[in-house]
Amino acid sequence: MKILVVEDEKELSESIITYLKAENYLCEVARDYKTALQKIELFDYDCILLDVSLPDGNGLGLLEELKADKKTDGVIIISAKNSIDDRIRGLNTGADDYLVKPFHLSELNARITAVIRRRRFEGNKIIVLHELTIDLAAKTILVNNKIVDLTRKEYDLLLYLAYNKNRVLSKYAIAEHLSGDEEIYNNFDFIYTHMKNLKKKLHQAGCQEYIKSVYGMGYKLEV
Repeated sequence: MKILVVEDEKELSESIITYLKAENYLCEVARDYKTALQKIELFDYDCILLDVSLPDGNGLGLLEELKADKKTDGVIIISAKNSIDDRIRGLNTGADDYLVKPFHLSELNARITAVIRRRRFEGNKIIVLHELTIDLAAKTILVNNKIVDLTRKEYDLLLYLAYNKNRVLSKYAIAEHLSGDEEIYNNFDFIYTHMKNLKKKLHQAGCQEYIKSVYGMGYKLEV
């Protein structure tokens, strides 16, 4: 799962990123309006943590850009402003949630999880695809009720395929989803490696081969 943290307070943004990375999220950061706008125009995120007060603009302007572009990234506003008017304005502009500073990182994590569930999986905590079960709360994969040991990248890859089930995903889209802005890829070898290992582990656990290669295009999870 990929998160964008739009926050100009360096200490807070670093605390958030450290915590979320320990929870196996892939995190990127933007500390001003201009950088954040460039990122949301170029990439898709599962959830954006959006500070309203940025040094070069209002975060709600970024939210308006997202909605104008019809993007489906989840958005949680994190703000020191606690008035009812500010909350209503943020939610009416299109935010999924509004969290007032200071906050506990564990609460932030719970809200991120809830937003992703609503956005990607219609609010479900458990995704069942025949013998394959994805537990979003526990972040585990089961085949015939037995846990399959996946790496973080393999889990993220399967989850990405699952919420785009029966849709062909290009290798570029998969690479962008699995890679952060600190990672630069010159080819798609790492996708082949993760895909091969994921399919092998699922097959050994007794799962049917739902992940299909589409020649010249990419991959899809066909159920």
